Order: sequence, then structure tokens, then C-alpha cells
Amino acid sequence: MTNTQKYFPQLQNINKAKINLTNIVLHTPLQKNLNLSDEFQANILLKREDLQLVRSYKLRGAYNKIVQLSEQERAKGVVCASAGNHAQGVAYSCKKLGIQGKIYMPATTPKQKIRQVQMFGKTYVEVVLAGDTYDDAYNLAMDDSKKTGMAFIHPFDDQQIIEGQATVGIEILQDSKEQIDYIFIPIGGGGLAAGVGSYFKQMSPQTKIIGVEPAGAPSMQKSIEAGVVTELKKIDKFVDGAAVQKVGEITFEICKQVIDKIIPVPEGRICTKILELYNQDAIVIEPAGALSIAALDFYRDEIKGKNVVCIVSGSNNDITRTEEIKERSLLYEGLKHYFIVRFPQRAGALRTFVDVVLGPTDDVTHFEYSKKTNREKGPALIGIEVQKKEDFNGLLQRMEENGFIYEYINENEDLFRLLI
Repeated sequence: MTNTQKYFPQLQNINKAKINLTNIVLHTPLQKNLNLSDEFQANILLKREDLQLVRSYKLRGAYNKIVQLSEQERAKGVVCASAGNHAQGVAYSCKKLGIQGKIYMPATTPKQKIRQVQMFGKTYVEVVLAGDTYDDAYNLAMDDSKKTGMAFIHPFDDQQIIEGQATVGIEILQDSKEQIDYIFIPIGGGGLAAGVGSYFKQMSPQTKIIGVEPAGAPSMQKSIEAGVVTELKKIDKFVDGAAVQKVGEITFEICKQVIDKIIPVPEGRICTKILELYNQDAIVIEPAGALSIAALDFYRDEIKGKNVVCIVSGSNNDITRTEEIKERSLLYEGLKHYFIVRFPQRAGALRTFVDVVLGPTDDVTHFEYSKKTNREKGPALIGIEVQKKEDFNGLLQRMEENGFIYEYINENEDLFRLLI
């Protein structure tokens, strides 16, 4: 089908995908989360695709696409581009079906995801690290496909990929005992939202479908606002499983029909939810996996007393990112603050700062000091963690009252990135 505007996932094809995936994917649980339900005074159900065989829903679309290739296509092998989760789905499928695959991944991909791809694919896949973003890897993979004739397995903009992802929706409606009022679906390129959204529009039209994107990469929102697929020139790559510069043409046409609203969620808020889910529920998820849950904060009033499903899309997180996740959370919540403070170069200046300026629960977490030839002032880079957001104003007031000249750098993005 060449006219993407006419394509809409049909129930018979989604059901066919469900049959293709029998004994391949796990029917993941739909679990009520007591902490979230109490917090939002709603019935919050988590669709646990983080418990899938490759720890994300991506296996569904990848296998559904590859298993339908012709014998001639299989003989030539497949190629794909992925930030990690799609790559694992393709790698698993290649090994399961005995097909050779070549997988292009951004050089910035967490090592944990690279190792997982190699583990699932064994000798059937070759991993090529290239470029800084998914889009860089995509362009190289497409070139390879054209040169070699290998079938390109798109991570989201493909009918059979979308139909495979739609099987998440089948399982949700099978397992839900109540009518679902809201479903929150994470959006990267749009494959999951297009698939599940189209299934819900046909089988549960009363359900409000909320798409969730990282605030640093709102590709689908900008495209729908513009009325045409719009490539973002700059994105925040932190939510690597959902940070794309350009959504799919097919997924765009479907999403603009089925999604009721798209909400961008700040990366810092996503980090807070990752930490809360780990500390409160022992759920380990990646940033993209926390997107749907992080969006609940912005719908607190609307979802009260409602039945709500959040799709937890993946758990392929790298433990080495924990400190960055904690830092981003503290910054977003207003609990971590960085200053350049100009200390008088006299004995006791630092003691005065510690004894008088810092509050009883304030904690210095970062300190860099350079003594200059100018005897009157010496600059220090100081990071201070406060216990409550409200403590910040008192900290500023005490610095000013005691004659400390400072520059607050949290809001100076260029200086912050340079120094921190």
C-alpha cells in the first residue's frame, strides 16, 4: 500500500499478528499499582511490557514483520537501526528464525543494551555502532539496505510492525475487568501508539487515548500541530528509547486520528518517577518506560476515580546512569542548586558560609575552589542539596545578608552544561 493516508490497522491483521506471536512473546501482566492508585485516587493499572522476553514490547513488531518475509528476503538477511529495544527484538527474531541480521546502533547507546543485543542474537547478528542519534544510525542502515538488498526492518514506520505492537492492546482489553477510561501510551516514533491506539478506537472507543513524549523530543506533538511530519533540529537524547527527531509517516497519519491528546513530560519528572518506582515498588524501568506513569501528574484531577492504564514500555536501563537520573530528578524537583560564589579571600570566609549561610538540613554536594591572585575575591563552584523546595529562598536570603556575591547557574543552560 503506497498511500499511507489510506492505511489504518484492521482488526483481522492485528489478530493475525497475535497468532504469529503465539509462543514467541509473553502475555505480560496488567497489574494494579497500589501506591499510584492511592496517590492519584484512581484505579491505576500497569501493562508490564518491561517484563517481556527482551524487556520491551519491541519484540512484538519485529517478529511479526520478520516472520512474514518471503524465503528470498530471508535468504538475503535483514538490517535495522535502533537505540536498543528494537535491536533486541530483531536480534531475538533473527536467532529464532535462523536469519542473518545487521544492526546499526547510535554510538551513544548504553552498553547494557548493546550487550543484550549480542546476547539475544548470538552469531546471527552483527552490531555496528555509528552516529550520535537514532537518525544517524537509520540513515546508515538504509544505505546498507539499498546496497545489499537486505530487508530493512523499521522500528516503527511499517504496517506489520504497527500491527505487532497493537497486540499489546488485545492483551489489555482481555485482562481488564473494568471499562478503561484512560490509557497513557509512550511515543517515540509512534509505532506503539499507532498500533494500540487504533485497536482501542475500534474495540474501546470510549477510552481516552493520551500520548506521552519526552519534553526534549516532542516530535509527534510538533508534527500534529503543524499538520505534517516535522523533523526537530535539536532533541534531548536522555530518554533514548523515545527520543527521535522525526516520527514515521504512517504512524503520524494514524496517531493524528486516534490520539485524543499528547502531553510532553520533562525529563527531570521522568527521572523522579524512575526512582519512586524503584524505591516503592522494586520496579526497574528505563526512562522511556516511565513516560506514561510520569504523565499522570499532569492529569491528577481528570483521572480521579477513573480506571487508568499506563503502558510500561521497557526496562533496559543501564545502572551506570543512576547518578545522572538522581541528579536530573533533584534539579527538576528544585532540591539541587548550583552557584558560583565569590568568597572574600580572608581566613574564616568558608566557615562563615558553612555556619551561617547553610541551613540546618542543607548539604554541600559539590565544591570546587580556585584561589586567585586578586586577594579580594575567589570564585567557588558549589552544589547544594536542600531537603525541601521551600528552603531555597532562605538560602538565597542568607547569602545576600552575609555579603556573599553569587551567580545562580541552574537556569543558565550553557554555563551549566560547561561546568556541571
